[in-house]
Amino acid sequence: MTTLEVRRVRQSDPDAAPLVAELTYEYTTRYGPIGAQEMQRPSDVFEPPHGQFLLLVEAGEAVAGGAFMRYDEQTAELKRIWTHSRHRRRGLARRVVEELEKEARAFGYRRIRLTTGPRQPEAKALYLATGYRPLFDVDADPLTIGPLPFDKVIH
Repeated sequence: MTTLEVRRVRQSDPDAAPLVAELTYEYTTRYGPIGAQEMQRPSDVFEPPHGQFLLLVEAGEAVAGGAFMRYDEQTAELKRIWTHSRHRRRGLARRVVEELEKEARAFGYRRIRLTTGPRQPEAKALYLATGYRPLFDVDADPLTIGPLPFDKVIH
C-alpha cells in the first residue's frame, strides 16, 4: 500500500491539472454551461491567508483534492472536492474533507459551509456522512431545491 501525501498547492500548479479538468467535465456534464461557470472563479481565493488548495498525492499522482476559501471571518467555504475517476470508492473524498477541516481550523476558522448541486447525490451522501448539517429538507427531491447548502462547526 502506498502512502498518501498531502500537498498544499495553487490551483494553477501542474499537479492540479487533472482535478481542474475532471471537475470542469463533471460540472459541465451534469449542469451544462452554468456548471462550467463554477470553475471560472478566480483561483487566488484558494490561497493563503484566507484559503488553501490541497491535493492528495499517491505515487507521484494527484488522486484527490479540494479547496476552501473565506466565506466570512469565522467561516470557510469548501469548494472543488474531487477524487480522480480511477481512484473512487477508496474513501479519498472523506480524507480530503478531513484535511481541509484541519487546515481551516489552523487558519482560525470555526465553521465550514459548503454547497453541492442537486445532481450530485454522492456529494450529498459524503457531507451527511462526515457530519455536515443539511440546511435543506433532506427528504425533498433535490431537483426541486436547487443548490444544497450544508454547514458544520469545527472548533
